Amino acid sequence: MGKAARREARERLRQERIRQQQRAKRNRLLAAIGAAAAVIALVVGGGYLVMNWEGEPAAAFDGDLAAQTLQQDGSVVMAQEGASAPVVEVYVDFQCPACQKFEEANADTLKQLAAEGEAIVHLRPVSIFAQKQDPVSTNSLRAGAAARAAADHGRFVEYNDKLFANQPVEGRPGFSPEDLKKWGEEVGITDPAFAERVDAESGVAEQFTGTYYTALIAKAQQGLSDEELSTMTLSDLREWGRDQGVDDSFLDGTYVGELLDTTAAAYGRYEGDNRFGGTPSVYINGELQGNNVYDASGLTEAVESAQAGEVDTEPLSTDDAATPGPSPSESSSAKDTSEE
Repeated sequence: MGKAARREARERLRQERIRQQQRAKRNRLLAAIGAAAAVIALVVGGGYLVMNWEGEPAAAFDGDLAAQTLQQDGSVVMAQEGASAPVVEVYVDFQCPACQKFEEANADTLKQLAAEGEAIVHLRPVSIFAQKQDPVSTNSLRAGAAARAAADHGRFVEYNDKLFANQPVEGRPGFSPEDLKKWGEEVGITDPAFAERVDAESGVAEQFTGTYYTALIAKAQQGLSDEELSTMTLSDLREWGRDQGVDDSFLDGTYVGELLDTTAAAYGRYEGDNRFGGTPSVYINGELQGNNVYDASGLTEAVESAQAGEVDTEPLSTDDAATPGPSPSESSSAKDTSEE
């Protein structure tokens, strides 16, 4: 082998070592920034407890749903008007398998408790999978944003049921825009604004998990140590990225952005033993519940033994609820027009 060939071979080996080091660093980075990664391990562990539970299934609820009131943070309160009852907060991610099992076990019980005025049910969707690899991350964000759009049309609870009934296997693509729009029609949403919003938000979700998050990760690899990253939430990382020129303004005014913000808020809302650690999480009057509420009888008993509580969010004004804001594509078009 000549000198030139040897130099070329050494260079190939050097480049391969660099690529291996970069892959290893990226893997460490993903582990560090996913405060969600540790959370997900807990979620899956807790999820198997739910999935393996063999309690008596709840009776199907076939009555009229209690009123659904959209809140300023995008959550939905299901309750009879003027109800004085325990507040049951339910945090779910529509891509979370354990949440699907919780839904199967408890959705009808929650509906019945709310309809009978025995509980104020506060439904708080989040996206704990936003930092996972695609398609899990995109599935989670697309579904959460579509559910928020359904809430604009007073069909959040019905749409919630559709999403969990059609949850894709984890790791496989799902919640396509076409399916999300079809399920809206199936629950009675006829306004074309819903389909337009689903399409626009799907594009935002794909931009977040694709070009934006890739750029953010690359910048973080260059500018932050693993120790620094280990203390940063996604919200922290986004703020740091803005200072480094990684633009996330495409999230402004979108339901994907709102979902990310409400997820960050959930991690900061509770302390100590009540700390939010993943999905599904159930709180009654602000107290985190254990696995006892993962079946219908345990949930009912916990509600019956609790005092009346208060919802900690404010409803959207009637005008805001009746007239959803512009979709991301409409906002972008308006911005482009103003800049011409």
